[in-house]
Amino acid sequence: MTSQTVKQQGSHHWVMTLELPGRAMNTLYGTLTPPQGATRRDVFMGLKAEIAEESPEMAHANVVFFSLERNAL
Repeated sequence: MTSQTVKQQGSHHWVMTLELPGRAMNTLYGTLTPPQGATRRDVFMGLKAEIAEESPEMAHANVVFFSLERNAL
């Protein structure tokens, strides 16, 4: 039996712009370290849920832009 080493994902920087057409647009950003095995979709959905929890009016906003990249140069 061989053991697999799972590489830590490390810190990522994210940017998301949400829009309620004709009413509001908001760009948010930050850093996070995704848990092992997390996918880009997992991070996207988690961030969208956090934003909706903090600002319920943005729960059904359109996502105009989303970026998730390693936080390293």
